[in-house]
Amino acid sequence: QVHLVESGGGLVQAGGSLRLSCAASGRTFSNYAMGWFRQAPGKEREFVAAISRLGLTPVYADSVKGRFTISRDNTENTLALQMNSLKPEDTAVYYCAQSTRVIGTPSRADYMSWGQGTQVTVSS
Repeated sequence: QVHLVESGGGLVQAGGSLRLSCAASGRTFSNYAMGWFRQAPGKEREFVAAISRLGLTPVYADSVKGRFTISRDNTENTLALQMNSLKPEDTAVYYCAQSTRVIGTPSRADYMSWGQGTQVTVSS
């Protein structure tokens, strides 16, 4: 079991940038793909981005493609999400999650461990 802690959220104006980090403890980090999800008030948790266990083949939701970049450092047990050109509709709590697979996928059912989340608020 891996323990995940997100950081880096905050308040930013539309068009701005934020970088989210997820620190993982436990020896299983590099064995599995990792993903980012988000949940806005009153909405379902939705997929944002995922990356394979080796840091290859990133997958993105259409809504963030070209603006967000997912990366991981298996030597530091960290996952990151660089978010550029932020929009008010990106406002949500962002969660990192560890997959049961080695390739990142957009399905919530493929993820077994979740962090507590970090709030991102984008003002217009």
